[in-house]
Amino acid sequence: MIEHTWVQGFPGAITVCDREGIILEMNDRAAQSFAAEGGMALIGSNALDCHPEPARTKLAHLLATGKANVYTIEKHGVKKLIYQTPWYRDGEYAGFVELALEIPAALPHFVRG
Repeated sequence: MIEHTWVQGFPGAITVCDREGIILEMNDRAAQSFAAEGGMALIGSNALDCHPEPARTKLAHLLATGKANVYTIEKHGVKKLIYQTPWYRDGEYAGFVELALEIPAALPHFVRG
């Protein structure tokens, strides 16, 4: 159960898993994004089982090392930023959070001093 209700209405997909890859939480947008795979019914399943190779091996490595992974994708004409990063409970590595945010095709970039 999601403790912070604001995440349900957040316009990006949020998926949280533990160190083994077990999906603990998803917000509404994540459930919509993964509707064909089961949506909210994916909670309790392993995220590794949702990924084909080579993504499965990459995710297993991320879970084992606790290192972040950030990239962009384009699917059906929609560009997204994917941000996979470890989360911590009481200072101890507890798993991964994946944020998937839609971004415009032309994204402004600012360099600030």
